[in-house]
Amino acid sequence: MQVSVESTGNLERRMNFSLPAEQVESSVSGRLREIARTARIKGFRPGKVPPKVIEQRFGEQVKAEVLGGLVRQTFDSAIREHDLRVAGSPRIDRAGDSELEFIATFEVVPDFGDIDVTKLQVTRHTAEVTDADIDQMIENLRLQRRTFNPVTRAAKEGDLVAGSLWTRLGDFRQPAEGAEQFSTLIGSGQLLPAVENALAGLEQGVEAVLDVAFPENWRQAELAGKTAQVHVTLSRIAEQVLPEVDAAFIKSFGVKSGEMDKFREDIRTNLERELKGALMNRLRREVGEQLVNTWAHVELPPRLVEAEARAMLAQQVEQIRRSGRDPGQPPADAHEQFLEPARKRVLAGLLVGEVARRHELRLDPKRVNETLRLIASTYEEPEQVIEMYRNDPQLMQGLQARVMEEQVIDWISERAQHTEVALSFQEAIRG
Repeated sequence: MQVSVESTGNLERRMNFSLPAEQVESSVSGRLREIARTARIKGFRPGKVPPKVIEQRFGEQVKAEVLGGLVRQTFDSAIREHDLRVAGSPRIDRAGDSELEFIATFEVVPDFGDIDVTKLQVTRHTAEVTDADIDQMIENLRLQRRTFNPVTRAAKEGDLVAGSLWTRLGDFRQPAEGAEQFSTLIGSGQLLPAVENALAGLEQGVEAVLDVAFPENWRQAELAGKTAQVHVTLSRIAEQVLPEVDAAFIKSFGVKSGEMDKFREDIRTNLERELKGALMNRLRREVGEQLVNTWAHVELPPRLVEAEARAMLAQQVEQIRRSGRDPGQPPADAHEQFLEPARKRVLAGLLVGEVARRHELRLDPKRVNETLRLIASTYEEPEQVIEMYRNDPQLMQGLQARVMEEQVIDWISERAQHTEVALSFQEAIRG
């Protein structure tokens, strides 16, 4: 195996290497012989297919697979031999017309110098689930199952109302004819505050005329920053009816016994799982910010940062699409708005990896299993989810990377100078 490595930039390297022809031929021949033992081809008995037929049918595919495997194996071996730490994915191309000579272009992890985490100042937040938090969750579950009954009284806070409205400012009328229909829960904040606040106290079928100051950035230019008259009429008023927390209600959330104690125990377990994740996210941000601020001067691999920025753009586009909106085609330079957050994310990630390498931190299988069971417990069939992860290498790799990162974050925070700040459950999960 012939390998040469040259620097093409501070953090970019180019590797030239070739594969031995006899190794490729031997690997291809061996794989074709394996296929010949079990191949089923019309007109031939299993195991009796002539070698030429096997080669004609599977030769190109097998050769491509063998080359791909040997290229990666050779590249990885050369990286270890030259003691290089690759950042991101390498680009490997054929060198000219040769089938066995390749050029790999890649970036390497920068030199961070001494990484003394004991000098970092980290805030560790703590919180616990209280009985009051469980009471609040039960109330939230009641709100999810509430119904609405029509009433003839005046509207009040918490009522679901429907109606129509139109606006006049001088000769301008919106809409030009008729009225706009609306439906809202009083107190939800869906309408302009001046309109929504006036709904409480209105009776069905009685028009109210409101003087409303529209914001400067209002979508209707004729009304932006001006005070206009809004005519509102309610056509329906319905009050909310909350279900009783009885055995039937409890059973509807999967508690077969219908017992309150078991219900509260399940809620506590779920809230504690949510809290654990929220506190870890806070700690991840806290440690990440300290790492980024301390080693902000370090030069980063530019292609790795750009790739991360493009990934962040793609994530935003997908979120817009999932919300039901059309994101359109982003301009070619749209990813540039994410370069700074991408740089911070890459820097934090490389530093976490470097800490793990230097201190020989190893993935804790027990913690992986615990995290997997926590994830699975949020689904109706936990065992199926666990089985799905264990049968999908990509899912397991993502889970292991997440757990390893959390282990390193914990390791850093335990050795850094830290102060503890107690939060309520609600404050913790809002972060």
